[in-house]
Amino acid sequence: MNFSTFWQNAPLSFVLILSFIGLAIVQFLMGVDIDTPSTRDLLRFGANFMPLSMTSEPWRLISSGFLHIGVLHLLFNSFALYYFGQVTEIIIGSMYFGALFILAVVGGNLLGDYLAWQAVFLGTPPPISAGASGGIMGLGAFLFSLALLRAPIGLKLNTKNLGFVMAINLLMGFAVDGIDKAGHIGGALVGFIIGVIYSRALSRGRRADRVLIGAMVAIVAGFMMIWYWLHWQIMAVIG
Repeated sequence: MNFSTFWQNAPLSFVLILSFIGLAIVQFLMGVDIDTPSTRDLLRFGANFMPLSMTSEPWRLISSGFLHIGVLHLLFNSFALYYFGQVTEIIIGSMYFGALFILAVVGGNLLGDYLAWQAVFLGTPPPISAGASGGIMGLGAFLFSLALLRAPIGLKLNTKNLGFVMAINLLMGFAVDGIDKAGHIGGALVGFIIGVIYSRALSRGRRADRVLIGAMVAIVAGFMMIWYWLHWQIMAVIG
């Protein structure tokens, strides 16, 4: 890995990876067992937990995307972000890349919390989850949609390689405890939808940046409606 080239081409991707590693180092220095953190430690460092994320601490929908459960989880997500992040950032720029990543993280967590809320009525306690996988799957699905629709982006995307790395990251959700599998799916859906909209705008010769902003604003509005709906559902039950 050429760090100088990586920094020049994708500075925000570089910063995100450093933030993942930095948070893990802070946890280690504060006595947290990185591979088997306690529930208390996960919550202390911002993990997603439906009873908190959907009530008084919605910031967990974002903060959990920077927290990882185990060194293997951290390494896989850092590699996947290096692979997907720099390409996405080159295509749409740092600002839109950052917004796409955060939206995919939030979308994945919202889907996970919605399913957790439904499972509560079946007697299943809500899980605690963490990881950037939702955001990374969003980036991968965004690139995958560009490749499928042959968007005129000036780069040739390898559909098979994209699918392979996405599959590895998806499998991590089944191999590591505490990773929200629904988060992977939700993040991928967000990225794919934005990718389709962006591809269509490019193919039709429209101002793709304006279309991208409009799509992201609409998704934010939708997320807020979902959060408030779940929030009031939960508050009506817990009083």
